Amino acid sequence: MTEPDVRKGMPPVKLSREEFEDRYRSRFIDPAFASLQRELDAITGAAWDAYSNSRKSPVTRKAGPDFADPDYDLAVDWLVARDAIEEAQQRHDDPNERPRILVINGSSRNEHTCPGEMSKSWRMVKIAEPCFHEMGFAVDTLDLSRVTSEFGKQIHPCKSCVSTSMALCHWPCSCYPNYSLGQIDDWMNEIYPLWVAAHGVMIITPVSWYQAPTALKAMIDRLVCADGGNPDPSSTHGKTAKEAKALELKGWPYPKHLKGRYFGIVSHGDSIGAETVRRSIADWLIDMELISAGGRAETDGYVGYKKPYATSHEDFDEDKAFQEEVLNVARALGAAIELAGHLEDPGKGLRPATEVSIGQFARAPNQLITIRRSDICRCPAFCCLRTGRVTLSRVSRSAPCLSGAYGLSPDMDEAAEKGHHTQVARDPTLGALRMRDAQFASRTP
Repeated sequence: MTEPDVRKGMPPVKLSREEFEDRYRSRFIDPAFASLQRELDAITGAAWDAYSNSRKSPVTRKAGPDFADPDYDLAVDWLVARDAIEEAQQRHDDPNERPRILVINGSSRNEHTCPGEMSKSWRMVKIAEPCFHEMGFAVDTLDLSRVTSEFGKQIHPCKSCVSTSMALCHWPCSCYPNYSLGQIDDWMNEIYPLWVAAHGVMIITPVSWYQAPTALKAMIDRLVCADGGNPDPSSTHGKTAKEAKALELKGWPYPKHLKGRYFGIVSHGDSIGAETVRRSIADWLIDMELISAGGRAETDGYVGYKKPYATSHEDFDEDKAFQEEVLNVARALGAAIELAGHLEDPGKGLRPATEVSIGQFARAPNQLITIRRSDICRCPAFCCLRTGRVTLSRVSRSAPCLSGAYGLSPDMDEAAEKGHHTQVARDPTLGALRMRDAQFASRTP
């Protein structure tokens, strides 16, 4: 096995005591704290002690027999979150429980803070909720605008542990809270159980500069631990990068913690970008092996197209067709969940025709690989051949796709539709996965 290599070389971020105290005291700029300087001195001193000694998780207990290292000190915050997730999974699996729908308002706009007005996304949430209730579902509503409008409600950024090793990315996330850095009030430990308990998820979001809004994107990033995350932090002794790399290199199962749940999406904008956002959210959910509830369960469009923002709510009042589209997404998602109880997964038990390990690729970089159009290639470039047409959903991390941004030539698409196999090979000079132009074969490597 390859010896784990942990790369270092970034500039230090440790603050001096003077810098730390300046930043910490800036939280108490309100004149109401002026008479409390003695108390603030004591609090600041305690905070410096926690920071300088890196007490990320000051309250812990022994992991116990359910973990790889029973004597490892696990954060009580993490254990509480884990218990909530396990309880949510039990509810999800209980046939006597009503199926649950999680409806997510992806907008950051809230009338109780600077915008002074509710969002159209929130209005769409309120259109969808009664539809689910009428269909007999239990409904949980996640309003992400609370991040911008409510005290002590944050979604901290993902720290990208997964890029060091999948085994370093814990399920649920163990990066927060980090008390020594003041990274507290993280909302995700309440959000994870909502996703786990749900049989279906409906995301309603506006477009923000061609992208998902800040709070929604933060939640998406923090859900990376649901896609292959390690449920046992003691196996890596917390955030020990070298141990996590070694564990992954032994062979990692990449557990799909939210697999099999259904989803629907409403993406709306005012001029451009709605389709881009809808597609990116759908691709993310499909990567996590959630299931689209079908074409009617995904919609994108525009409300008050290129009209003044000041009248956008009036435009939505008049747009009965878009309101009906929101209802159609809800109806299709509900119908998919109802059908799921009666239908077998048509792909259950099927395995990819060819799986290529990184080791095999390293030994034979010019080897031809046969991949059917519905298979996933597990090669270093992590490309994906999607059912129905040959399109690359991901290209090499080290070089661009040689056949175009995200698609192949029409003749290859046509051949794949006829059931032929496509040969792909890694170009050793560019380090990219490439499609051999117009070559098709049925042989295995």
